[in-house]
Amino acid sequence: MATRSEQSRQAILRATMRLLDEREPDAVTVQQLSIERIAREAGVGKTTIYRWWPSKAAVVIDAFLEHGILATPLRDDLPAVDALREHVAVLADTYRGHEGRLMAQLIAECQYDPAALDEFKRAYWRPRREVVNALIRRAVDEGALRGDRHPDEIAERLYAPIYVRLLLEPSSLDGDAARIAFDVAPEGLAAR
Repeated sequence: MATRSEQSRQAILRATMRLLDEREPDAVTVQQLSIERIAREAGVGKTTIYRWWPSKAAVVIDAFLEHGILATPLRDDLPAVDALREHVAVLADTYRGHEGRLMAQLIAECQYDPAALDEFKRAYWRPRREVVNALIRRAVDEGALRGDRHPDEIAERLYAPIYVRLLLEPSSLDGDAARIAFDVAPEGLAAR
């Protein structure tokens, strides 16, 4: 029974990603996506989906996470500031493509659905923020960033340019622009 359930769960996640893949002829946006459509594509009942997820947004977030769409690892073999610089560049390059368009749609979905926003923060945003904050704390310990600011404040200054471009000017997203923005931000964050 557990195997069949896991097979159904995987079918649901794959179906969600297929439906959101803009390269597919029958693709839909996150807004157009429905639990009914996911269930039909996955060959399961709606109750099967609701057994694991409370909402469409929760399914989409898990599908992103499960299929590594937004995997942008932070390196630990570099000085912390270099690892951060590389990460913002890789994230910008990732968001320039299909993954970025999906992320922008998910963020838009969260603006009018408080439950979706809570799920997005719980499953995606907070875990990633903690990993980035740990790297920022290491950069402070290495003397590369000032230590009188909370890591959340520093992360916002480093990553906000990517999300502004993602939502307002997606064609300007690229790793080189992110590196430039990164190099400008630490002037105010540098250790004194």
